[in-house]
Amino acid sequence: MTKELERDLGLPSVLAISIGAMIGSGIFILPALALEIAGPAVIVAYGLAGLLVVPAALSKSEMATAMPEAGGTYIYIERGMGPLLGTVAGVGTWFSLSFKGALALVGGVPYLLLLFDLPLRPVALGLAAFLILVNVAGAKQTGRLQVAIVVVMLAALGWFAAGSAPSVESTNYAAFFADGIGGLLAATGLVFVSYAGVTKVASVAEEVEDPGRNIPLGILGSLAFTTLLYVAIVAVLVGVTDPGSVAGSLTPVAVAAEATLGRTGVVAVILAAILALVSTANAGILSSSRYPLAMSRDSLAPPSLSAVSDRLGTPVASITLTGAVLLVLIAFVPILDIAKLASAFQIMVFGLINVALLSFREGSVEYDPEFASPLYPWMQVFGVVTGALLLTQMGTTALLGAVVITVGSVAWYFAYVRPRVSREGAATDAIRRQVGRETLTEVASARDDSTHEVLVALTKGTDEDRERSLLALAADLVRGDDGRVVAVQFQEIPDQAPLVENVTDQSASDLSFETRTAALADELDVDIEADEVVSHDTKHAITNFADRRGVKTIVAEHEPLRLRSRVVGDPIDWVVRHAPCDVLLVDNLGYDSPQQVVLSGHGSPYSPVAVDIAGAIAAANGGHLSLWYPADVGSDPRAATMDEYRSELASILSVPVSTESIRTDGGRLSPPDLVVRRGSDDRLRDVVFDDRPVVPSPGCTVVTTYPHESRQRGLLHRLLERLTF
Repeated sequence: MTKELERDLGLPSVLAISIGAMIGSGIFILPALALEIAGPAVIVAYGLAGLLVVPAALSKSEMATAMPEAGGTYIYIERGMGPLLGTVAGVGTWFSLSFKGALALVGGVPYLLLLFDLPLRPVALGLAAFLILVNVAGAKQTGRLQVAIVVVMLAALGWFAAGSAPSVESTNYAAFFADGIGGLLAATGLVFVSYAGVTKVASVAEEVEDPGRNIPLGILGSLAFTTLLYVAIVAVLVGVTDPGSVAGSLTPVAVAAEATLGRTGVVAVILAAILALVSTANAGILSSSRYPLAMSRDSLAPPSLSAVSDRLGTPVASITLTGAVLLVLIAFVPILDIAKLASAFQIMVFGLINVALLSFREGSVEYDPEFASPLYPWMQVFGVVTGALLLTQMGTTALLGAVVITVGSVAWYFAYVRPRVSREGAATDAIRRQVGRETLTEVASARDDSTHEVLVALTKGTDEDRERSLLALAADLVRGDDGRVVAVQFQEIPDQAPLVENVTDQSASDLSFETRTAALADELDVDIEADEVVSHDTKHAITNFADRRGVKTIVAEHEPLRLRSRVVGDPIDWVVRHAPCDVLLVDNLGYDSPQQVVLSGHGSPYSPVAVDIAGAIAAANGGHLSLWYPADVGSDPRAATMDEYRSELASILSVPVSTESIRTDGGRLSPPDLVVRRGSDDRLRDVVFDDRPVVPSPGCTVVTTYPHESRQRGLLHRLLERLTF
């Protein structure tokens, strides 16, 4: 029987975990760095950063109550958005925590050096090596120690704020916004990492009692408390020191404490800073080393990173890799760049958290949170947009770091992950469903946009039987709305032959064509107008005629493509690209009141124009429409989404509809009378690869639809359809 964790963490414990995870480098190190960027406005920067964290805090609170056993930012993003963005999030979070750990050590050691005369970086490297060994050996902080550290930090900081407040001088706040909005946003981005620990409680969500209440209250309560604490301390720090005296200092809180509380205050601040920063560094190594471990277990990283030592009980390879990155950062990267990179990656990850929530809400995966984020989806959109804005204001180092990590993660996904992982995230299905809904809306619009006049373009070599088939097909398209068929014989003569000499008199062939057309109009009970056009260039003549008449559709034969045609295109391909209306190309094997009309697809939504054509033909002949699709449609969510899509499509159509799964070897339940399919949105691809229906040889006439560019799907729609279907 599986063991379960006892839910014994109440609201006070949740608050302690979140507050303890946040208070560290954000207040002991970053104020001095941010002061150099924004001046006194750094006070507002801390408040603004806390506000901009709210969307991610709400999103993670909701996901933690829906998936309390999963834990971890990476898990939520990977499950919500799939392996690709899961890889980006996993690597980004890993680096963010590594940078935060390095920042804590590089920034914490100067406080220690106020008591002991030691070299900074060697001491930081020594502490880092010690903490790495502690993690490899398996030692853990106890809950009591963590609570003690939080109590000491809060006591020291509270004493500093209360004891120093009377010494605040208003003149130190002069020229508050001297560095402008750019400086404010840059400083906000820099201190953003101060709040990174706010959602740490999500990793122990399974142990929280009444998670639907205590997790969001704990996260938001600790965020509000820490934000007010940060703002108060920074306001006091700026108010008690001479303008610019703290900016750039490695120990800003100690400098301020010395000015107001004397040596005793400095010692208290040093003790709190060292405890907080060493604790932050150790937690950073512990947390960040678990990301390669989790990614390895999900096949996003080599299996060796998930190996746990039998003797030590720890993931030695994962911790060693993380430790190596930490040591390199401490040894070679300036503290300001470390801070910027830590915040940049955290902003990026928090943005992905907001998008992940959108994915779970809009997708079809089982998702039942006990707490729902208010103001959805505007809160999440706000978080994504403001995060992107902050990234643009943080300078070249932060942007370049974010781009390099993202590009590297994507490259790793395609090189290593994709061949090994086939699952998809909730976002994929959410996008898939939205694409399907948009396509259904287009189908309804296409059915309302009646076809009033159809041009049947007849060229040299079309015999009478094929001519009749084309005209009968066009008649079925216009019969429902009392439209008209315009049947035109296009004759092409050499360029050196004058047109006037070839259009003065009708030939016997022309008269015969008009007689046949008139008889067919009576038989089909449709208005058919016959005409003949002589030109030097048939393809231009067809498009010009269609433009002058304002026809809605051109119907023409689609002859088998030769190698030369596939490379340079034949005249009818040119017509498809330049026609002022929809074009139907017909692989003409005869047309005789088709009863079994098939709409052929490739496992993605059917073309609205193809649906409209197939539905009109089936309705005109009292027939039945069958939706064909490949048997192998990929993932279960994709299959479920397509089933729902086909059901909704059937409810829109006015003819009997059935669905048939077609085997890749061409197997099918019954032979069709007519197949309608969509032409490729990329005509060059369709010409080169001769993209045929699902069934290679249906044994009947095939109609390929090409909508006019005004009715074609946009680039974004086509890209999303290709990615999700």
